[in-house]
Amino acid sequence: MLRALGDPTRREILRALRVEGDLAAGEIAARFPMTQASVSHHLTVLREAGLVQSERQGRSIVYSADTTVFHDAVEQLLRLFDAGGKQ
Repeated sequence: MLRALGDPTRREILRALRVEGDLAAGEIAARFPMTQASVSHHLTVLREAGLVQSERQGRSIVYSADTTVFHDAVEQLLRLFDAGGKQ
């Protein structure tokens, strides 16, 4: 989980999913100035860490933030990383 949260792009993806809800992979990729393959890699890392879930809906893969018991721990870690980067 720490590896997944250690990257600012992955933290931004998590924020978007928390604020806006479920998003298709293409919608997520459109937010970042990088290749779709790079965004896909970030999403894979988040999924493997148990922080997001994915579901195929037609031709799209839709991602959602995992709202399990780890949600509070993730919030605290995000605050920790963000506070560390602003000092």
